[in-house]
Amino acid sequence: MNENLIRHTHPISKSDRLKNNGHQAKVIWLVGLSGSGKSTLAGNIEAILHQKGYKTYLLDGDNVRLGLNNDLGFSSTDRTENIRRIAEVARLFNEAGIIVLSAFISPLAADRAQAQRLIGSENFIEIFIDCPLHVCEKRDVKGLYAKARKGLIPNFTGIDAPFENPKQPDLTVNTETDPPELSLKKLLDFIEPKLTLE
Repeated sequence: MNENLIRHTHPISKSDRLKNNGHQAKVIWLVGLSGSGKSTLAGNIEAILHQKGYKTYLLDGDNVRLGLNNDLGFSSTDRTENIRRIAEVARLFNEAGIIVLSAFISPLAADRAQAQRLIGSENFIEIFIDCPLHVCEKRDVKGLYAKARKGLIPNFTGIDAPFENPKQPDLTVNTETDPPELSLKKLLDFIEPKLTLE
């Protein structure tokens, strides 16, 4: 840490922003394999919350890598830095009183734990979008698994790079067994009560 940097205290606090918005700010961190349904569910949740008047923002893996993190590759070091930067951005949104939907593979438990520390455990909701690898491969909506199996994408999560299932997520949604509308209902039923101001 640079000793010449001093954190600035803003005149408007997070609690001021929450009162203005009329709801709590949470970071809803959806974690799961590529093809598990994270981005689709996050988008649907955001659409419903937005329609109800909640202040929201969706951070998606591909979008962030196309912009903020376009200088990062897929080495273990770069993956850790990818998640760290995302967590810092999510923390800023959270301080602004916004509900953040975060849809990232985030394969390593240590990286997810770091994200939770940065954001604050009271602000962080970890949701495991559970779907077996063979089902995700069958979906392969982006054609990435097929490329990874041919060796065209090295270090691909689930193929030749590890994915560590969350051990104690706040909620697990199984998109193999649950139809999309049930998965969405489970998520909303779990999340929405946590957005009420005390």
